[in-house]
Amino acid sequence: MKEAMFYQKAENQEVHCSLCAHQCAIKEGKKGICGVRENREGTLYSLVYGKSISEHVDPIEKKPLFHFYPGSYSFSLATVGCNFKCSHCQNYSISQLPRDEKRIAGNDLLPEEIVSLAKKNNCKSISYTYTEPTIYFEYAFDTAKLARQEGITNIFVTNGYITPEPLKALQPYLNGANIDLKSFSDKFYRKVCGAKLQPVLDAITLYHQLGIWIEITTLVIPHHNDSDQELRDIATFIKNIDSRIPWHISAFYPTYRLIDQPRTSVQILRRAREIGLSEGLKYVYVGNVPGEGGENTFCYNCNNLVIKRLGFRVLENALREAKCPHCHVTIDGVGL
Repeated sequence: MKEAMFYQKAENQEVHCSLCAHQCAIKEGKKGICGVRENREGTLYSLVYGKSISEHVDPIEKKPLFHFYPGSYSFSLATVGCNFKCSHCQNYSISQLPRDEKRIAGNDLLPEEIVSLAKKNNCKSISYTYTEPTIYFEYAFDTAKLARQEGITNIFVTNGYITPEPLKALQPYLNGANIDLKSFSDKFYRKVCGAKLQPVLDAITLYHQLGIWIEITTLVIPHHNDSDQELRDIATFIKNIDSRIPWHISAFYPTYRLIDQPRTSVQILRRAREIGLSEGLKYVYVGNVPGEGGENTFCYNCNNLVIKRLGFRVLENALREAKCPHCHVTIDGVGL
């Protein structure tokens, strides 16, 4: 265990956690919504510090990040727990473990060991991913500081439910993030995720203002968030922050507690991509359908192919110093 960051002590040994937008008031002996931060005699502790439930060496494209050192590898890890309870969670067996089975699991893996493994595997970055990195903030924060000293970049793959103070504290060490914008409906967030929309919108805006490279992912679920108007609202929101932010539109597959909906059709994904481009976004991708061609990067100026992908693999990168070889405009990103 490690004492948590970003909480305040209150009366009767109660604590107020200010790490995420839930702002949990936690009585003595109880845990927050995430299930991994516990109040013990008026002190809030992280129960997952140094407890990795999953580690892999992934292509950076799997995050997905397409404009952040494309073709590189990222050492990826997670602990159990999440501050959302999404009905369609693909990693529910670890993200919902503290909630569904009332237990904490994980293997001992200290921050310095993570950095060592990243170096050993020639990883350009460390990704805090699979579950929700906000809820294991202390673990990610300490690891990210050490990684920065070794020239390794840091990435959050996140639901965006962090509050401003911890995000600003992490900013010196955080280089990139893929943020889920699951819907543009507060009703969807409350019903499907157990959260609210506005804190996610605020966090996305703050990530960008802090100079962290961000890419946005929307999992399109038939009959839930696939209307033209909602997709247009998402695209417009992203465009109003910065048209250079890549938008990943991914196909849904029935899982966990949302198994009564069909898979997302390729036609819906193509339509969503057309909406994003028509709203002025420069980079719009289609995911979870390898071979469809939606993973490729095209120059926004001349529309020529500049990075060819198949699934998570980069087959060809024609960029030279981040410039299109055909019209020589700069393609936006980090390490292109």
